[in-house]
Amino acid sequence: MRIFKSKHRFNWKYIFGEILLIFLGINLAIWFNNWNTTQQNQKTRQIVIEKIKDEISSNITELTVSYENTVLVREALNTFMPLFQGKSSKLEVPQEEMKNIRARFPGFYTVSDSTFLDNGKTLYTGGLSIQLELVELTDIAWETTKSLEVLNEFGYECLYELESMYSLQSRVQKEIDKSAEVLQHMDIKALLTILNFTEQLEKQLKSDYQEMLVNIENCR
Repeated sequence: MRIFKSKHRFNWKYIFGEILLIFLGINLAIWFNNWNTTQQNQKTRQIVIEKIKDEISSNITELTVSYENTVLVREALNTFMPLFQGKSSKLEVPQEEMKNIRARFPGFYTVSDSTFLDNGKTLYTGGLSIQLELVELTDIAWETTKSLEVLNEFGYECLYELESMYSLQSRVQKEIDKSAEVLQHMDIKALLTILNFTEQLEKQLKSDYQEMLVNIENCR
């Protein structure tokens, strides 16, 4: 009885070729997926940058109004407070000087009565009318950015600067709100203290805003 053995020769070139194709296919799929994710992240990053820039630009406009008002009210208080007679709202100043002061700070002091004095001055009776600009500095774009999976597209230094800028913005907003609360109680001394501090913070924040608008495009 004969036993026949079938001889099966493996085509190793074909097998290795198939393995190589599978390996390349998997790696290409991974590469394409990573590339696609990177492209999507880059698009999201650019959208985020534009939104933050728009927010900063809007806040600069609001901050400019607030800063000008802060300076005006502070200067007006520093001008009027030394002229008041004790704790009253009466002023004893030359008529021409009063005219110049009221022209510089229109609507700040309302005169209800005036009396000419023998010393060449005039005694004015009236009251202060302080108008504060209570602006709202927003951080919606920044808070939205932090909720997205795109922060890894920004470098540490850039994230630090953004966080610092918005932290200062929050501090400025609190001081603005605090000044309104103090004004309700007509605590002029406390108001002046807050306005002096707010003016410094607002000046620094505006500088940070402008610097960020320039640097954010290279925020990697």
